[in-house]
Amino acid sequence: MVDYITKAEECNNKAENLINGWGFSKFDDAAEFHHKAANSFKIAKSWEQAGCAYIKLAECHLKTGSIHEAATAYVDAANCYKKISPMQAISCLEQAVNLFSSIGRFSSAARYCKEVGELYEQLRDVQEAIKSFERAAEFFEGETAATSASHCKQKVAQYSAHLKQYTKAIEVLEEVAREAISSNLLRYGVRGHLLNAGICHLCKRDLVAVTNALERYQAWDPTFSRTREYELLSDLVAACDEEDVEKFTDVLKEYDSLSPLDSWKTILLLRIKEDLKAKKQDVDLS
Repeated sequence: MVDYITKAEECNNKAENLINGWGFSKFDDAAEFHHKAANSFKIAKSWEQAGCAYIKLAECHLKTGSIHEAATAYVDAANCYKKISPMQAISCLEQAVNLFSSIGRFSSAARYCKEVGELYEQLRDVQEAIKSFERAAEFFEGETAATSASHCKQKVAQYSAHLKQYTKAIEVLEEVAREAISSNLLRYGVRGHLLNAGICHLCKRDLVAVTNALERYQAWDPTFSRTREYELLSDLVAACDEEDVEKFTDVLKEYDSLSPLDSWKTILLLRIKEDLKAKKQDVDLS
């Protein structure tokens, strides 16, 4: 492996000498050496040096106006940095996203913007993940990639609810549901989106708003009232209205036995249950 690193360093030195010298094609020639250096560093699994070489390659391409090649080099750099530093990978991918979008390659911009969101997920930086998924959704929508846009919006809603930004989560989920209703490709997910939106309504502790929402959802999709998701929401509203913790629990157990609840729903429903318990304790104390 030492031979590969030595070879890579030699290529880097040749590239730097070319850049510091004279010649009309010096950046093109330097790019070739930086590319060779990056590949050699990769073979040696020297990820930091490989990422750095790809960044220098990108800078050479920018000097010659080769925007697409520069963006691709930043992506290659990000793939190296993912091995050692998610934040450096994010920085490179954001450079790539900006470059791809500047030349109208919005599909590529969307894909790598979504990748940034996923890296922020790994870092548990929810706020930044939301921003990245929102931006990715906009790019996907511009390219009429409805499925990918919907996926990113659902991520935005999921993390907004995690931060107790229920109004935002509801708005996004209802938007996703309305778009899905008119799409043969996405229609299968409508009742799930409406269930998630309804759960977020319940988290706001406004039963009137939940009831109104259920009526609205039936107007959007007349089949919704015949689903287990609608039945679940209706029964949960009744349990909350009666402040009956046991009924709330039994309703969830019955639904979960046939359609297991995912972790996101479970977390939100536990929040609602804890609120019900607190209310009951306050009533008992008074």
